[in-house]
Amino acid sequence: MARSLNQVTLMGNLTRDPELRQTPNGQNVTSLSLALNRSYKDQSGEWQEVTDYVDIVAWGPLAERVSQYLNKGSRCLVQGRLQSRSWEQEGQKRSKVEVLANDVTFLDSKGSSSSNGGDVVYDEPQSKPSSKKSAKQDEVIEDIGDEPINLDEIPF
Repeated sequence: MARSLNQVTLMGNLTRDPELRQTPNGQNVTSLSLALNRSYKDQSGEWQEVTDYVDIVAWGPLAERVSQYLNKGSRCLVQGRLQSRSWEQEGQKRSKVEVLANDVTFLDSKGSSSSNGGDVVYDEPQSKPSSKKSAKQDEVIEDIGDEPINLDEIPF
């Protein structure tokens, strides 16, 4: 049997503030929702605007950073995979497809009113959050090697 590919990349705006919770065993999990705008021409040739809403789930340190740096209206790029789950509620079977985030890139600039952070990539397994924010608009902080970069040691 051939392997499948389950990879998603979405860019949009948060529809609400991220909701940080902890599982009974202490694992952090954050839920958020992205609004994704798209345009198309209808049968009469007129442009139509449509918004799709997608639920996102982030776990562990990524969940903490998303909750800390993003808020309603923030622009971000989410990379991850689709995940489906089902449960029973009030006697009815329910199911949901959502994105399990592996990486979230904060896209708002430092001066933007809709976010607290700059253009910084926080990669789930390796990076750490920083209380210092970059003044550069195009800066990307990423891990190069075995140890994460300590953002507090960067002089700007």
